[in-house]
Amino acid sequence: MLPDLAWWAWVLLGVAALVVGLSKTAVPGAGTIAVAIFAAVLPAKQSTGVLLLLLIVADIFAVTMYRRHADWKTLLRLAPAVVVGVLLGVVFLWFADDLWVKRTIGVILLLVIAITLLRRRFVSRVAAEGGSHRVAAATYGTLGGFTTMVANAAGPVMSMYFLAARFEVKAFLGTAAWFFAIVNLFKVPFSIGIGIITVPGLLIDLVLVPLVVVAAFAGRWLADRMPQSVFEKLVIAFTVVGAVYLLVA
Repeated sequence: MLPDLAWWAWVLLGVAALVVGLSKTAVPGAGTIAVAIFAAVLPAKQSTGVLLLLLIVADIFAVTMYRRHADWKTLLRLAPAVVVGVLLGVVFLWFADDLWVKRTIGVILLLVIAITLLRRRFVSRVAAEGGSHRVAAATYGTLGGFTTMVANAAGPVMSMYFLAARFEVKAFLGTAAWFFAIVNLFKVPFSIGIGIITVPGLLIDLVLVPLVVVAAFAGRWLADRMPQSVFEKLVIAFTVVGAVYLLVA
């Protein structure tokens, strides 16, 4: 049966669904706001399962729109560390309660932001050849896998990696689209196995999917008109806001 939620809860979930669509096709960092809203309205672990399926719907549109702009070399480099991170996230979810989930993700996001901004200041490019290149991929990949499994909050983590790598808007969005489409599908069996994807959650998703679709198309229109400097500032700003909320909520 459809969960009995207050009208204001449905309004907030609707706003979050719009944010999901926009985050996949225009402003990746905004996805953390959706994570925060879902965690505020629903129990944190349950919210993860509900949000995951909406993200997969948005992934389909993002991949369709930006499929030719992905940097596959970067994706292959990240893959091993992401798998490790996802498996660590599965183990964490077995033991952590809702409060620990929120606090842990908030701390990780703030640390990632701080590290990335320092790297942008002192290192010209994360994707430089050599050891720094491999360390960055391993670090961000593991954190991305862990945070996406625990709370669907890898958007800001990977946004910081792609941003520091100096991808232009379309390359950023195309690489991110394929990354999350693959990773989110990989997470589904684990999410079912630990019980965070449920029938009531699926019913909530059915109500919210149309809003995700509308926002995804609106995001494509916005991305075509957004200057690179504005894009980067929005990614960082939304990441900070979402991380702080997860810490204090």
